[in-house]
Amino acid sequence: MVMKKLMVAVVTALALGVSVQAGEIKYHEWPTAPIPQEVTTIPVTMDVGYWVRIKDQGSLKINLSQDSIHAYSGCTSMTVETNSSLTFSVTISKVAKDGNTVVPGDYSASVSPANLDAPGGTLSVCAKLQNADLSKVPGGSKGVHVANVTVKVVPRFF
Repeated sequence: MVMKKLMVAVVTALALGVSVQAGEIKYHEWPTAPIPQEVTTIPVTMDVGYWVRIKDQGSLKINLSQDSIHAYSGCTSMTVETNSSLTFSVTISKVAKDGNTVVPGDYSASVSPANLDAPGGTLSVCAKLQNADLSKVPGGSKGVHVANVTVKVVPRFF
């Protein structure tokens, strides 16, 4: 029995006596209980993409109000959350019904501020209609859908 213990001790000493390299454990005696011992730490990395979120998209609407006889304008506020610096732009397109523009005229749109940094903020998106031809829609009509503003975004690199 003593000889057997001596043999285990010699084999253990020889195994632990090998030169120590990174990621190895070298103990003269292993702890009494079989407790896991830290050998190495491995870094974990990832690539983080760009993301942007427009809050409450379903409730966004621009209502045009009359500025003069043939000029209308309106704006809405848009809350943005992002993890990067962004540049916003907008386009506007007229709505057609039966192949004809619902309310012909000169449409334009704008966004302010155009640049937004993380973590986000509030943008003002506006639409204008100049030279509105009101002859195509009956007087007193309410909530007439005349155009769509499309918001575009691109990451801004420094």
